[in-house]
Amino acid sequence: MSTRIGIAGITGRMGQLLAEEVPAAGATLIGGLGRGGTGRFADLAALAAAADTVVDFTNAAAARSNARIMVAAGKAWILGTSGLSAGDEAVVEQAAARIPVVYAANFSAGVNLVLALAERMGAALPSEAYDAEIVEMHHRQKVDAPSGTAVGLGRAVAKGRGVRLDDVMSSGRDGHTGARRTGTIGFAALRGGQVVGEHSLIFAAGSEHIVLTHRAFDRRTFATGAIRAALWAVSQPPGLYSMMDVLGMGQRVAQPRSEEQRSGPT
Repeated sequence: MSTRIGIAGITGRMGQLLAEEVPAAGATLIGGLGRGGTGRFADLAALAAAADTVVDFTNAAAARSNARIMVAAGKAWILGTSGLSAGDEAVVEQAAARIPVVYAANFSAGVNLVLALAERMGAALPSEAYDAEIVEMHHRQKVDAPSGTAVGLGRAVAKGRGVRLDDVMSSGRDGHTGARRTGTIGFAALRGGQVVGEHSLIFAAGSEHIVLTHRAFDRRTFATGAIRAALWAVSQPPGLYSMMDVLGMGQRVAQPRSEEQRSGPT
């Protein structure tokens, strides 16, 4: 029997693409939950009970309750919601002690390869000589900034440099800010039109600039990766996994984390 996949957030833009990608991957779409209780199932508990795994692209406010429901169901959970606070992430990590959880800032294979390169570049290019700046642009409806993927890039650079992103993050410069502090990782968020997602990591030194860029032209790349993660997760033991694990790159860590006030889908 093929893997039975449920989708939380099925009526959203990502949810509709996910619904199309499930049968394309040879799995069975059992239905999902939509905004305002729409969808085939009355609630997440009913959806999880009928599924082998649930792909969740809802919102940060639901993360803690969704974690408890998924643990009670004992099913694999694919979490693509951005804007989770540190407290939310702690609850997700606790859930991963009981069930397999794939938690990713971005399910695109290309983005995750960029994240891997970002960590290596962070390790190779010393912060004393190379200033790291991250610029991202998304559609005008996006509610959180910087994006989860941008934060993931910052985390990768920080990890390569052996520091915590929270200690070196500089976001939203405005007014008389003074000179740039050595070792900080800067963020700039642009919003406009219907840009699916663009992220550039810049290493700026006195004698050279190195720019690593990823542009997404179709949200389907995220949906394809999320369903790939769902099919992979159903055979895994409990644990907190990232898309790196799904791709066989063995990171075994969650990528995203944003500030507490951020919420909404990537």
